[in-house]
Amino acid sequence: MTTSPTLTPTSRVLTWCLHLLLVALLALAAVRAVADGSPRAGAIVATALTGAVVYAVGPLLPRVRTSRQAALWWLIAVGVVWLVLLVLTADGVWVAFPLYFLQLHLLPRRQGLVAVIATALAAITAFAAHQGTFVPAAAIGPALGAAVAVAVVWGYQALYRESERRRNLIEELTATRADLAEAQHAAGVLAERERLAHEIHDTLAQGLSSIQLLLRAAERTLPDTAGSAARYVEQARQAAADNLAEARRFVVALSPPALDDTTLADALERLCATTSARHRIAARFRFTGTPAPLPTAHEVALLRIGQAALANTVRHAGASTAEVTLCYLDEHVTLEVVDNGVGFHPEHSGFGLTAMRTRAEALDGTLDIESSPGHGTGLSVRLPVEPKERL
Repeated sequence: MTTSPTLTPTSRVLTWCLHLLLVALLALAAVRAVADGSPRAGAIVATALTGAVVYAVGPLLPRVRTSRQAALWWLIAVGVVWLVLLVLTADGVWVAFPLYFLQLHLLPRRQGLVAVIATALAAITAFAAHQGTFVPAAAIGPALGAAVAVAVVWGYQALYRESERRRNLIEELTATRADLAEAQHAAGVLAERERLAHEIHDTLAQGLSSIQLLLRAAERTLPDTAGSAARYVEQARQAAADNLAEARRFVVALSPPALDDTTLADALERLCATTSARHRIAARFRFTGTPAPLPTAHEVALLRIGQAALANTVRHAGASTAEVTLCYLDEHVTLEVVDNGVGFHPEHSGFGLTAMRTRAEALDGTLDIESSPGHGTGLSVRLPVEPKERL
């Protein structure tokens, strides 16, 4: 039914036990009426049989299994048949016990409790009427049965909710682990790309640039009569220039994909949008100043620091908002990441912040952190603006 959770093997066994208990109690009332020679034996047997049929047919109807309203009408029908049986014989009192579980299972928490109390009062009243007198001890059975049913059903529902929370947590942890593994793989690939780009920049490209400059100087100092030598020097210089251009293309190709065919500002704005979409945080991007050409290494460093700072905010800050600001000044470019999270003691910073500071200092820049517990965090990196990229 719509009101029932997915049945586990244990809950399926309990459901069948409830079915068998109700049918057995109906059969008991009918058998005792016949055995005792009750003048109402025929009516009792017919009512018990009707109750068994109504109870058995309900779960077989698709409408009852899928509609809360249909299930409620079925419960009312079962209750009406039980009331008729209760009027005919005192043995109908015992059928109240499985009805408690049925009511608590199908009805919302508050309505279920009201229905159980009403059923217990009806059972106690009918039993007293059949006995011709009210004995307080006779109320103990129905009342105790109602209390046990409420405790069992509510306890099971609490355990089920806790189980669902644990299952959701496990699924979330599994998904997070997969995301982390993917992120670590991507980070490893990007780190290797950066390493190769730095190696080409610092060795091959610089060497080719030096060769080109030396050959140009030799070409200028050769006398006009050394035409052949000058021609060979020109060819060597042109080969060095071609290889230098190829090295530059390698460095560009090995730059982070986030900077492909886009600007640093666009990459940071896209980073904020992605972070807001994937996590419960509003990340906003601001841009000020007049853009100036930056070396690839500077753009890579600023993007990486922005990514790492936002990742720290998501994982550790518990913030609801974060603001990323890229600002071009006359001689410097700054990147600021400010959040409204829990804050921390900057002197207790971990490896991630140390790596950011090292990356900034390697480019003659600085990285500053302002934070305190309960007052958010502000990170600022400042790099010099160079007129052109050195290679």
